[in-house]
Amino acid sequence: MTTVPDTQDDRTTARRALREARTLLDPELRAWVRRLPPPVARVASYHFGWTDSAGRPDAAPAGKALRPALVFACAEAVGGRAEEALTPAVAVELTHNFSLLHDDILDGDTTRRHRATAWAVFGSSAALLAGDALLNQAIRALAEPDAPAHALTGVRWLSDATNQLIEGEQADLHFEERSRVSLDECLLMAERKTAALLACACALGALWGGGDERSVDALRRFGHHLGMAFQLTDDLLGIWGDPEVTGKPAGADLASRKKSLPVVAALDSGTPAARRLAELYVDEDVERDDVEREGGGDEAGGGDGGDGGDGGDGGDGGVAVATLAELVTEAGGRAWAERAAADQLAGARAALADLNASDAADAAAVERLAALALMVCHRDR
Repeated sequence: MTTVPDTQDDRTTARRALREARTLLDPELRAWVRRLPPPVARVASYHFGWTDSAGRPDAAPAGKALRPALVFACAEAVGGRAEEALTPAVAVELTHNFSLLHDDILDGDTTRRHRATAWAVFGSSAALLAGDALLNQAIRALAEPDAPAHALTGVRWLSDATNQLIEGEQADLHFEERSRVSLDECLLMAERKTAALLACACALGALWGGGDERSVDALRRFGHHLGMAFQLTDDLLGIWGDPEVTGKPAGADLASRKKSLPVVAALDSGTPAARRLAELYVDEDVERDDVEREGGGDEAGGGDGGDGGDGGDGGDGGVAVATLAELVTEAGGRAWAERAAADQLAGARAALADLNASDAADAAAVERLAALALMVCHRDR
């Protein structure tokens, strides 16, 4: 989604890191889910893509395993072994999926990874409890009786990151009730909602890998910048992503009038397009039919309305989303988000450069981290 170049080697390295992370992670992750009460485990197993709604084995699309891959690579980057960081990788993945289960309920999203979300299948109460259970398992995993001496530090870091995540989610919800949100507020929300957990994942990997304070700090900064780049890219995909790839309806964020970073940047631009976007986007009295009539050329195109239905918003919603997306672009929101993601990627690279100054740094693992960072900005889902 950004203009930062990458190479086929970078993509191959990143894909391999994700694949190897998934292979190492899954047996232990499944073991922790199996320890849950059966009704809760059934919801969680469905959410992870391991079973269908009836509890039968399934092979639905899984998540990217980005956070576990970061934990493993950060452990290796400071001279440790990936296997030594399995526990924090599991804990971070459990925490991440706790947030997804809750986020789908809060946002009313009915589709994730090309199939119905857990709450849409089992109900919001069951999905809420499953999310709570995953978070509890994350803390238990770090606090096992045979945990290393630094495990208490890890519990504190993960708890702090989770508190920030919850604070970010609360801010996101509060934004929906406000007609005006500043770009600084939106950036702070992204730091808490997304960057905090990625920074924690990297720091945990470095801690379990035996890194010194300087290395842990460098990798925490890397994770923070990467998390911001991730959220910016996620917001771009939420408007312009291909639903066949993302697994979510086209323009889902615009259809729900979400105040994502590209939208807030557009609204903050002071341009005529920003003023028109504000009229259509912020005014709760504006109906989708009004937006469709503003589509002008889109409506005249005839077939666009029907195509919009394939995106999951219906004929009218499809035109509304297209019009809003055009206004965000015209007001500079898309270009701003792409530049901001590239800037955050540069910050992540600078943190890795600081790490490379250490004699203990593992060059191959640092290259994997750099490749994963590029993948975050260039991903299509």
